[in-house]
Amino acid sequence: MESTPLPTNRAASHPVSVAPMMERTDRHYRVFMRGITKHTLLYTEMVVAQAVRHGPRDRLLGFDAVEHPISLQLGGDDPALLAEASKIAEDLGYDEVNLNVGCPSSRVQSGNFGVCLMGDPDRVADCIEAMRSAVSIPVTCKHRIGFDEIDKYEDMQRFVARVAQTGCDRFTVHARKAWLQGLSPKDNRNIPPLRYDDVYRLKQEFPNLVVEINGGLRVADIQSQLTKVDAVMLGRVAWDDPYSFVTVDADIYGDDSPTLSREEVVRRYLPYAEDRLTMGHRISHVVKPMLGLFAGEVGARLWRRQLTEGGNKRTESLTEIVETALSAVHSAQARFAESTAARAQAATIADIEHGS
Repeated sequence: MESTPLPTNRAASHPVSVAPMMERTDRHYRVFMRGITKHTLLYTEMVVAQAVRHGPRDRLLGFDAVEHPISLQLGGDDPALLAEASKIAEDLGYDEVNLNVGCPSSRVQSGNFGVCLMGDPDRVADCIEAMRSAVSIPVTCKHRIGFDEIDKYEDMQRFVARVAQTGCDRFTVHARKAWLQGLSPKDNRNIPPLRYDDVYRLKQEFPNLVVEINGGLRVADIQSQLTKVDAVMLGRVAWDDPYSFVTVDADIYGDDSPTLSREEVVRRYLPYAEDRLTMGHRISHVVKPMLGLFAGEVGARLWRRQLTEGGNKRTESLTEIVETALSAVHSAQARFAESTAARAQAATIADIEHGS
């Protein structure tokens, strides 16, 4: 497959990203993901700006050098506090900071940030402007098509036009509106219909802006999407089927380095995982990123069960648990191959006998 030419604007270095996901894109997941794709931009979970100031920074913001390029997603509506948090992120070595203007959860609403801020573009512009003034790294914005009754294309257009005056480095658009009442955050990721055309129109009407599309997309969609927008952000598929990203470095970034097999990915991750366990991290948290590694493959369910049960019993080291799980997958795949070959042989014999 030929590589997709990269855009010539500011999105060129990050045409693909993994969406920030609460209880998903923690540092364990990000290290694990780097065994699959070296170049894809990775996001942290959302961190509230006030927590950056007052909370345990290593636990909230710590990351390994291998995780670059990495963006810290911030939540908040106080320009001064967001500027301070952005400066802390830059000092810690983050490659970018991102303002969350898309989360619909009740907790976020109560803090007057997330998607409800789309109703106050001036406040968002003030926040982005303060953040940009505090740092030299890119400051980006992730938002939705709209929310509640503020959901027409023209509403989003006005929002983007106002925030763009700050020089915001990228607009990542989740191509669904959100309902602040009546739908859970999970439902808001599924029930409102996708409106990709609104994102394409936004790029057409703002050709000088960097526009990234998000929502319901898979790795196989990236190349076609890059003919219409500057970048593609993938969320749930990156968690459910992380190994599907194994083609991204070659197909999108033109990297001809050898790709790691599933086994190589997990074995590369193990030293980090074992080290984290010695530091007191929970085994369930360290194991969780690996659970989807064999998604769509024979033995996937067995893999998940072996890791989960082995972690719960913890009578072996994590490395031993993983090796046992790999052996179980190999056995399942061998049995499947044997049965498939037997069925094929039987079908061939039947065809010959029928022909005779």
